[in-house]
Amino acid sequence: MTTNTLIAKAAMDRRIAEIIMPVIEDLGYELVRIRLMSGKEQTLQIMADKPDGGIEVDDCAQISNAVSATLDVEDPILDAYTLEVSSPGIDRPLTRLKDFDMFEGYEAKLETAEPIDGRRRFKGVLAGVEGNDVLINVPSAGDGSEEITIGLDFDWLSEAKLVLTDDLITEMLRQRKAAGALNEDAFDEIQTEGSEEES
Repeated sequence: MTTNTLIAKAAMDRRIAEIIMPVIEDLGYELVRIRLMSGKEQTLQIMADKPDGGIEVDDCAQISNAVSATLDVEDPILDAYTLEVSSPGIDRPLTRLKDFDMFEGYEAKLETAEPIDGRRRFKGVLAGVEGNDVLINVPSAGDGSEEITIGLDFDWLSEAKLVLTDDLITEMLRQRKAAGALNEDAFDEIQTEGSEEES
């Protein structure tokens, strides 16, 4: 099993991913990204999600427990480290080909490992996928008033993430509400309490 570099960049990240990916998938989740960050103390950051999105705190705790147990046995990290398991967030990294299809129509920033026609950074609106190519609508080279669609081979990408926009926030809230994860009454109660304090 090979892990793409968007999910796991460094050799150590890829080694850990190969150990924990089956554990995460057996629980019914998907590994979005893994990074072993060095500092005063090492931190192993794991982003995971449900196949249809909407991971919650309890899900992160379940993944954390299972991954901790597996890493204790396999022991790939020599020094002490802290394990952080989180959701990808709204302005999530795009690490799998299906992510670019799923978030078609939303703004993203893409970066390639090598320059493509003299540039490595591309910002625009995702236009889906075609084969192994990620399609993105970017401003044309002239005055930028027109858009052109370019295709970037998925394997060329070194970084990719959604841009936080009002449209993206609105869609994520709509999805959470549809999944029953968002209780609007809780917001109404908070707002009501605040209004009472003002009067």
